[in-house]
Formats: sequence, structure tokens, C-alpha cells
Amino acid sequence: MAPEPKLGAMQVPAETPEPVTHQVRIEAPAEAAQRIADALEEAHNPSPVAVGLFQCGDGRFEVFAHYQASPPREGLLKLIADAAGGDSLGPLRIEAIPPADWVTLSQAQRGKVEAGRFLVHGSHDRGSVTRRLLAIEIDAGRAFGTGHHASTLGCLLALDDLLKRRRPRAIVDLGTGSGILAIAAAKALKAKVIASDQDPVAAATAAANARNNGVASFVSVVVADGFAHPKLRRERADLVFANLLERALYELAPGLARHVAPGGVAILSGLTQDQARGIETRMHAHGFVSAKRIRLDGWVTLVVLRRGGRRVND
Repeated sequence: MAPEPKLGAMQVPAETPEPVTHQVRIEAPAEAAQRIADALEEAHNPSPVAVGLFQCGDGRFEVFAHYQASPPREGLLKLIADAAGGDSLGPLRIEAIPPADWVTLSQAQRGKVEAGRFLVHGSHDRGSVTRRLLAIEIDAGRAFGTGHHASTLGCLLALDDLLKRRRPRAIVDLGTGSGILAIAAAKALKAKVIASDQDPVAAATAAANARNNGVASFVSVVVADGFAHPKLRRERADLVFANLLERALYELAPGLARHVAPGGVAILSGLTQDQARGIETRMHAHGFVSAKRIRLDGWVTLVVLRRGGRRVND
């Protein structure tokens, strides 16, 4: 997805991780949790094998970090307190754990996520998932998007709501990350989806997830920043997903105006409540009207319609 990590993203080194022996965990409000995760990721003494966040409910997240050796408690407490900026924190827990790879550790902390008719689960839950048409299997990885973060969940809920009234046929997923939104649209609509991400690792992950979910024939994944790919430059989409950061969405507005067909829909996410109004105003200036806002745990998903023409399958 976006070049910067967001809540729910797993931040890991490019090389094969070393054995993990200790796990650090602390609970914090959403925005403080992101700052703590960033600070832990950037620290070099000690340097973590992996850092991640998982939603606890009531607007709070648990931050965890995995280390090859027991990290110094006092140093972590100071780093975390500085990053939290005075926000309320839970107790810091440092636990010795058996060596294992970071993905196995993170999967154990994830449960299934429901978003309307969509059910997102990891491979560790495969055996307990009842047969369901729109079940999506996504494992936590180096690409953002497992359905646990409010921005991804908001997009899935927006898609579920949209499907009650429309059947878009030309679909684009910008900053696809794990490919979860492209996969959801392909499963629900049996329609072609072009998914782009500027990170080659994310693009490869999305393509693999599409294969694992049986929709590789519908999902075409390209490495590109926004619409900057030959497959996308002339695209006029009925539906565009853009689960990005505020700055990226701001800069993307003119491109969305060119590439969303008249009457088409853009689902925009990755915004805090304070950021949503500015992006909404920006989209209005580029020919869109607001249709819906979804608020989850301090995060907002915007659904906007392109002015002009007949709305897609209304």
C-alpha cells in the first residue's frame, strides 16, 4: 500500500528473519499505538525482528515487537513513553517465547474478521471456517491488509453496502498491499480487477493471495504508483479503492477525476477523523460528491461519487 506503515501493517526486514526468543507487548490508543510501533521499528539498540499492531476494541490497539534476545526494559519504557506523548498506556509485557518465525507468532494473535457478507481469516483458521462464498484467506505478511485495521475493514463494509445497489464491472485497487480489496471485489462480482502497488513485494504478495483465493484469472497485479502503468493510464473505472495515507489521497484526487467514470465510485480510506474533511473537500473540488462515511475506531472511510452521466447500475 502506501510507502509508510499504517496500523495493522507488519513491519519486517527484507531478509529471512532470525529466530525470535522474546516478545514485547503494550496496549495504547490507535494513534499512539502507531507512533509506538514506528519508534520500535526505527530503534537500533535493540533492533526488532518484526513489529505489528492488532485491534483490541474500543479504539485501542496492542503493539507487539519480536526480538532475538531479551530487550532492556527501562530503555523500552522511555522510548515508548516518548512516542506515546502522554497518552494512556497499558502495562509493558516482555515474555520469553520458543523460537519461531514472526509470521507464525503473529497469526496466533489474529482472529477472523466479518464485514457484511465478507469473512477474512488466516490459514491458521482455515479448518474452522464454515463454507462461505465470500470467505477470503489472508495471512499477515510484509504487505498491509488483513482486515483487522479499521481502514481495511471500512473499505470492505463500503463494498458490501455498494453491492446491494450496484454491479461495477471495471475495478481498480490502488496501493493494493495484500490484495484483500481486489480479491473481495473479484470474488463478489466475478469481474476483472486491476490492482497496483509501488512496492514489488506487495505486488507479488497480492498476486499470490489472489491465486490462493481462486481469483487469479480476475485479478491483474501491476507494480506502479497510482495510475502510472500502461494498463491503467486509459482506464475509466466504475469502482476505485484507494486505502492510502492522507498525503497520497490528496495528490491522487486529479487522477481519480480522470480515471473514475462519470457516475462511478471511489472508496477512500486510511484517514483519521481530522483528516477526512480535508480530503472530502479536495474530492468535491475535483468533481465528486459525498455518498457515505464509515467511522471505525477513530478512522474514516469515504465513499464518493463522480459527477456526470448515469450512476453505475443505480
